[in-house]
Amino acid sequence: MTILVIAVIVLGLLFFALSRTKKEKKGNWVQFFVKGREAGFSFKETEMLRHLAIQCSLESPNTLFESQSQLDKCIHSLVRSIKMSGETEEQGAQDFLSKLYDYRKRIEIDKSSKENKIPSSRNISEGQALRILVTGSGVFRSRVIKNTSEYMTISRPENKKISSTTPWIGTKISVYFWRENDAGYVFDSEVIDEVYSLGYPSLKITQGESLFRTQKRQSIRTKLHKAAFLYLVPSHEPPHKIEVDPGLKCFLEDISDTGCAVTVGGRADAGLRVKVQFALNNAAVCITGTVRSTEFKEDTKRSTLHIEAETLPIEIRNHILGEVFGMLPEEDEDELPFRVLDGEITSSGMAGSPVDADQNGRLPADSDGAMSSKVTVSVADPQNANPGSQ
Repeated sequence: MTILVIAVIVLGLLFFALSRTKKEKKGNWVQFFVKGREAGFSFKETEMLRHLAIQCSLESPNTLFESQSQLDKCIHSLVRSIKMSGETEEQGAQDFLSKLYDYRKRIEIDKSSKENKIPSSRNISEGQALRILVTGSGVFRSRVIKNTSEYMTISRPENKKISSTTPWIGTKISVYFWRENDAGYVFDSEVIDEVYSLGYPSLKITQGESLFRTQKRQSIRTKLHKAAFLYLVPSHEPPHKIEVDPGLKCFLEDISDTGCAVTVGGRADAGLRVKVQFALNNAAVCITGTVRSTEFKEDTKRSTLHIEAETLPIEIRNHILGEVFGMLPEEDEDELPFRVLDGEITSSGMAGSPVDADQNGRLPADSDGAMSSKVTVSVADPQNANPGSQ
């Protein structure tokens, strides 16, 4: 009789434990769908996420919506499944992957914003590039020479198009700067004194007690140093069209889903419509966009072009974000998007028939304003084109 009572008690406890576990799991999945809705996913997308979480054996699936590592695990699994199933061009799979990448990007940007934002101009690093706005005069370039708790010393503002001989002392200015991997900031200040600092004509300005955070980072980029080809493209050409002939050799320095930066020999002007083609995970990728800014280094005679991409096809965008977030398989990707045969590179370092650059070595434009389809930059020997070799 005693044994029977003990058996009944044990069975009752097991039943209670099992029923509670089922209720807890059910409750967790209900919470999972609530979190999915709050994150902007549809019911169907959240259900697909639930299957991914189970497939990846996540102990706490709800953490997927807050944990970067948990989300990465699910995305990596989805990328692998898409590749193995051969559904790389299946629209539904690409749309879902794109949605996950958008959410992944949002998590990282929000995290970076909380960690990197600064409360005062006292936190600005020495060497930081600045834009100085003087009402009625214009915008000037400057940089931080020294930064102390009492004041900031900046290089004397310059603008090649504006001759400024008026004394700066007492002038009220607005200071704008962009922090790498953060955002743009603005603060108001006043010039205290004109001095020489570290051998540079400089200004002492008051510190900004409160910073106004302006443009925020909209994309995540990753550093690269990958061989690529650069082309000038006519305004009427369809964007992201894959080229079959080599262009001007360049190096892809960073990439995101909204643009890239490349290093090329010679000079170039902002406003050019260009195309960058390169290999990514053994697939040819082409980004067409507009050069928004350039940096020319006199010592190496090379320019870095910062390119804003035109809207990318979803497959290309997902492929690029796979590289940015480390979701692509590790393979040898040092090859250019097609083989360059002997004799295809001219002595000027250009593929195909060269045309003359202007006396400043600049990329030309057609007379009607459309970009020429031929690349015409003066470049170094391709064998010595690596900026890191200088």
